[in-house]
Formats: sequence, C-alpha cells, structure tokens
Amino acid sequence: MEHTRIKELLQSEDFGKEVIVKGWVRTFRNNQFIAINDGSSMHNIQAVVDFENTDETLLKRITTGASLRIKGSLIESLGKGQRVEIKVEELSILGDSDPEKFPLQPKKHSLEFLREIAHLRFRTGTFNAIFKVRNALSFAVHQFFRERDFVYMHTPIITGSDAEGAGEMFRVTTLDLNNPPRTESGEIDYKEDFFGKSTNLTVSGQLEGELAAMAFGNIYTFGPTFRAENSNTTRHLAEFWMIEPEMAFYELEDNMDLAEDLLKYVIEYALKNCPDEIEFLKNRLLEEEKSKPQNERSEFDLIEKLNFVLDNKFERVTYTEAIEILKRSKPNQKKQFKYLIEEWGADLQSEHERYLVEKHFKKPVILTDYPREIKSFYMKQNAPDANGRQTVRAMDILFPGIGEMVGGSQREEDLEKLLTRMAEVGIPEKEMDWFLDTRRFGSAPHAGFGVGFERLVLFVTGMTNIRDVIPFPRTPKNAEF
Repeated sequence: MEHTRIKELLQSEDFGKEVIVKGWVRTFRNNQFIAINDGSSMHNIQAVVDFENTDETLLKRITTGASLRIKGSLIESLGKGQRVEIKVEELSILGDSDPEKFPLQPKKHSLEFLREIAHLRFRTGTFNAIFKVRNALSFAVHQFFRERDFVYMHTPIITGSDAEGAGEMFRVTTLDLNNPPRTESGEIDYKEDFFGKSTNLTVSGQLEGELAAMAFGNIYTFGPTFRAENSNTTRHLAEFWMIEPEMAFYELEDNMDLAEDLLKYVIEYALKNCPDEIEFLKNRLLEEEKSKPQNERSEFDLIEKLNFVLDNKFERVTYTEAIEILKRSKPNQKKQFKYLIEEWGADLQSEHERYLVEKHFKKPVILTDYPREIKSFYMKQNAPDANGRQTVRAMDILFPGIGEMVGGSQREEDLEKLLTRMAEVGIPEKEMDWFLDTRRFGSAPHAGFGVGFERLVLFVTGMTNIRDVIPFPRTPKNAEF
C-alpha cells in the first residue's frame, strides 16, 4: 500500500519524511490549507499547498467531498490545533465532488437532515464517531464471550417459530401474492410455499440457542432480529441486532452476574479504545444540552455517565418491591405518571423504569421476579408467594436515560410445567416438539438473556434516536438504501 493512514501520521514525529496520503477533502481555506480525512481518525490532517505554483484549474477542483492523492513532506505544524501537517509536493484529484450538488457542506447539519442522506452521513465527524464506537462494542462483545469459553452460534434468520409469542413478525414467502394457492377451506395453502410451511423473519435466536446450550454448556448468538411492530418512535427499529447468551446449569443469580459483567466489560472497552470518539460525542452532547432548560439537562456528561455504570454495583430489586416504591412515589401520588401504578401486576413502562434508576436508586437496577402473566411462557415459575401470587424468575436490567437494556430469565426446565404454561397461552405442543426435547432428554437448569445492541450503542454514544446508531435504519414506511 503506497499511502499511509492519517491516524498513523497524526501520531508520527518522523518530520521531514516523504509521505503519501489519500482521502476526502473536509475543507479548503485560502486556496492553501486542505483539511483531509481518510476515515481512520476523528481528526483531519492539514495539507499546505503552494498555490502560487499550482495550476489554478486544479485548485478549483479541490472542493469539499473530493478525493485526493497527496505526496509531500511531514512537517511540524506552526498553526494552532495541529501538531503535524503535510507540505504538498504533488497533488492529484482521484474523484471530483460538485460543490453545487454535494449535500455535506462544511457547516452544521441537523440529524434529521442527515437521516435523509444516510448513505453519506458516515462522512461527518458525528457518524464517524458513532460507528467507530459501534465497531468497538461489537468486537468487545465477541472478546468477552471468547475469554469465558462460550461458543458462538449462528441461529436461523428464517424460522417457523415465534420465540416471544409476539405475533408481530415479517412473513417470508415466494407465493404469488396476487393469486396465492388456497386450501379447500379458502385459507392460504403454505404447503405450496418454498419451505412447505408458514415462515417468518426471526424475532429472537433464543429457542435455537437453548438447543445448543444443552450440548455445549455456554453459547451466545449475536445477529439481526426483526419485529413488524408499527412503532414510529426514537427507541424502535424493525431490524436490529441482539446479543443472546444461553447457559446450561445457570440459575437467576448467575444470569444477573454475567449480564452485569458483560455490560461493564464492553463499556470499559469502548472508553479505553475510543477515547477521541467518546470525547467528541461528549462535547457534542454538551453543546446540544445548552438549548435545553436547566432542569432538563443531564446530571452527568457522557463520560461521567459511562463511569457511573462502571463504578456502581447494580441494585437488585424484586418487581414486588419496585411496585411498592412506585406506588409511594411523588409522581404517582401527584398523578404525574402517564400510566399510574395502582396495583401489583401492572406492566412497568419506560417512565417507571427511569424513575427507579434515575430518581430513586440513582444507579442501574436489576428487576427480578415479575408476575407470570406479563412474561413469556418459557420462564421458570417460582412457588406462589404468601398472597398466592405467581411470579417467574425473570430479570430486566434498567439503565439511566434508556430504561430496559437487558431482558432475561432462568428458563423453565420442568417439562410438565412448561407444557401446562404453553397450553394456557395457546402455543401448540406439536409445533414446538423439537424445543421440548431439551426438557425430555437430560433437562437441566439453564438461563439466558438478550441485549438489544442498538440500545447499548445509544447509551454509550449519548445519542437520543436509535435511527442514528445503525447504518441503515429500517422503520415503518422506510427501507431506503
């Protein structure tokens, strides 16, 4: 490779050395100073052109977005804000960029505008930082599980089962939608479809993950999942990535320990390996907060918030204890909650989760032992409490500003209890026969959880809209690029 990456040159002290850089123009000032970036660093390197001895038609082609090849000497910079720069000896244009048409001019652009040109937003400082952090977090997830001897499993994206009982799934079919084959009763005949049955995009790799955990002990999946939920909010995507470990011989306590360790590990990794990016995002957030009233501004800056998670042991609280705290809380008594907490059994909303984390405990919270009725069929059932209330060994980890970051549980390993619960919620036993074999042959206590990866990236970058932390967001009425 004939050129040197800009990140390497910015750290170099090899003054006088001849170097070649290739990158894109961020700005060109006074017909002399080119700020060039090749994506390797948050920071540009300045290249200084001898404009008096450079062809004027060439100078006119040095526009924002154009790609260049520059050959010159690395010198110590006399200007403020940079340590090194390049004294240009040769310059050629690799690709022109028409300044009248290129939408990313050297000025501040709104995130809304950048979402409309998501194919170009990678070229901005903000999105360079976000996706470098996303990259680091992804690597850290794999490294965390590798260090603990977990097996990485690829679970199917096309599936015939609905792990969550959510019912909001994208159907996969090759049938002619204008004239689908029908059964004698008039229903669509999926036996004629590609897979010979009704199939959909996966909502979770958990059920297949359980099969693998019953052979390997500890496994994890990390892949795309899909929900056809018509939610046009800042917290929902139709396509997102999930981290889902499953562990044989784990109980709820072990599950909570692992999830807390994972979150702290990947956040610490990002802080250590993306210091420039996180510093940039911290300053971006502080700038954004200036326009908010004082009472709406964050208590911590981004780096303080991340260290706050690292420095605190997560508070462990049962659902029953949380309901009592919420019932007695000021926002509930003054009817300031949108969804008032009146009795045990209520499904907690984001406002309740954030109150527990941000106002009451002032640290991340792990909620456990939820009512059976509001949780999935596969969760292990506890013995009824003194009031006869039935709970399951579920756990959710709640974070400041985000609400639920992790959802998991100890799984029900007792075949009869699982069959009874499936019958109660209307899941056909025949359809799940393959899954039930894990309870028929060598059943064992096991547990697992899921982390929405984009929620994690949202938290670590300080962004507020989930569409800004995935390269090409898929949302209702939007599947661009």
